[in-house]
Amino acid sequence: MIEELSSGNSLIQRLDPRVKIVLVFLFSVVVAVSNRLPVLMWALVLALLIVFTARVPAKELLRRLIPVNMLIVFLWLFLPFTFAGKPLFYMGSLPVTREGVLYATQISIKSNAMMLMLIALVATTPIFTLGHAMHELGIPKKIVHLFFFTFRYIHVMHREYVRLLNSMKIRGFRPKNNLHTYRSFAYMVGMLLVRSFDRAQRVYNAMLCRGYKGNLYSLSKFSLKGRDVISIVLMVAVIIILGVLEWKKTN
Repeated sequence: MIEELSSGNSLIQRLDPRVKIVLVFLFSVVVAVSNRLPVLMWALVLALLIVFTARVPAKELLRRLIPVNMLIVFLWLFLPFTFAGKPLFYMGSLPVTREGVLYATQISIKSNAMMLMLIALVATTPIFTLGHAMHELGIPKKIVHLFFFTFRYIHVMHREYVRLLNSMKIRGFRPKNNLHTYRSFAYMVGMLLVRSFDRAQRVYNAMLCRGYKGNLYSLSKFSLKGRDVISIVLMVAVIIILGVLEWKKTN
């Protein structure tokens, strides 16, 4: 939700945002349905090349990859031991299966490849430009509006959460592992939901007073340039090659 990466001037950042969305979608679909390790590795290499072309700073890249890989580490703690298959070795009395390790490896590569492509193509686009591009691609207005409002007001609701939490601390609340703590946090979440609803009603009424009719307007118009056409042709060709490699082996 932070737009530090959208202020650069690399080739990737200058691409039409509609092209970026289409490429991310096609790439994610092919990677998600692929199971061959060579295909997944090539997809990961392609994603790394796009990230390098987008000139994403290493610090920002790692900051976005760490939460994803924390979940992947959690999967590695369970999948090799719980996935049925041929044991590779034993850790105590628990067998580590070949199929479990392979499955965890596939998930790891898929997740990182798709996340890298999202960072390179989507995170390098301003949020509001991205929303208007979604609208231009025919995505339903309600989804686009939800996307805009989520970005606009998630920070507002976070401030509400901080105020509620600070007011609890001022009154001497100290979280512990007991029923009182769970009840207090449940009350806080409930109050946050109530305030969110009230804020939504006020915002909607304010929009109606300003003539809101449910339409989206943009001061800028999108137009495909030569670099956009070349980029989408090259990327689609590579994605098709990945899909063919996976399909040929499967059949």
